[in-house]
Amino acid sequence: MYLHNLHVVDVNGSNEVRTIRIVENRINAIGTGDSLPFYEKEELSLSFEHAIVFPGLINSHDHLDFNLFPALGHKTYSNYIEWGATIHREYGGEIKAILRVPKPLRTQWGIYKNLLNGVTTVLNHGNKLSVGITPIAVNQSEYSLHSMRLEKNMIFKINNPFNIKRKIVIHIGEGIDKDTFDEINRLIHLNVLRKALVGVHGIAMNEDQAAFFKALVWCPDSNYFLFGQTAKINKLKDKLPVIFGTDSTLTGKWNIWEQIRIARQTNMVTEAELFNMLTMVPADIWQLPFCGKVAEGYQADLVVAKMKNKEALASFFTIDPADILLVLHKGNIRLFDGKLYQALSNRLPDISRFNPVYIDGQAKYILGDLPGLSRIIRDYYTDAFFPFTVE
Repeated sequence: MYLHNLHVVDVNGSNEVRTIRIVENRINAIGTGDSLPFYEKEELSLSFEHAIVFPGLINSHDHLDFNLFPALGHKTYSNYIEWGATIHREYGGEIKAILRVPKPLRTQWGIYKNLLNGVTTVLNHGNKLSVGITPIAVNQSEYSLHSMRLEKNMIFKINNPFNIKRKIVIHIGEGIDKDTFDEINRLIHLNVLRKALVGVHGIAMNEDQAAFFKALVWCPDSNYFLFGQTAKINKLKDKLPVIFGTDSTLTGKWNIWEQIRIARQTNMVTEAELFNMLTMVPADIWQLPFCGKVAEGYQADLVVAKMKNKEALASFFTIDPADILLVLHKGNIRLFDGKLYQALSNRLPDISRFNPVYIDGQAKYILGDLPGLSRIIRDYYTDAFFPFTVE
């Protein structure tokens, strides 16, 4: 497969137009102009105009089966315990109605939500879900713990010798009160075996505590919604790697690009740092070899989107799901814009497996039956919201 006339998003500010050749699941070559010869005339070739390309995003925190929920909450909370008690008391009926939708259906929608946003790898937090064959990578290989106050037998779970090589991923510092700060110290104290800890949220975390963690997953949209503030990333980023997560729609927007812009507006990170939090850095933390870069030899997890700014990196921060033109996972097309249908109709052997949905009036062809999935879910829960329409 050849992808022509693309501006590669580069944190160093390069804005050159490239052609990318993909062979099987890898980026075989990247060139300029006519520097790449056609090895096989039968290969699929797509040409773009005013488009950028970047690595498929890595969403480092989601609860895939919780993405049918609207954002629940109506005030600034002290911590996650107060928030949890409040929503079960005040939104109990709505929660029960949504949980009547079978978990496999809710999980499928959570995966599609990520695909529509250009995510090609998502880290699911919580009990392992049955996901089957998926259009993107769903990583559930780490050891998920909910939180210090909602897990039992924490000293054993943290130091379980049978999980010695797995990173512990845990909600920590999710609040703005002293109890939330103190529980970070309790976690550090209980981690006798000094296992690798990846904290999620870290609003109450300070620099001294950060030194005991392998990484921090930053979820600013969720943090602002619940607590009116987020982690002190401008200080913590010097102590540990920071990566980006959306959380579920229970506390965050479905559109990752709006969340990215919220992070950018904090002015706590540079554009280059934020871009890397979604690509190279999580690829390293989660040990995803040859992921997170547009480079020869790397896995062809790629997103092509409209270029709405003269600079490729600046354009990255203007994207919304309607702007995404193509998503590849391991070199295979998972989503394409309706404007590419004619070019693909006679070249994509399994094009009948793609079904259109419309985001802001733009047709997006998705691998699998997303329209059918939305109809089945609404049979269980008629008020289910989806950010697209179908024919």
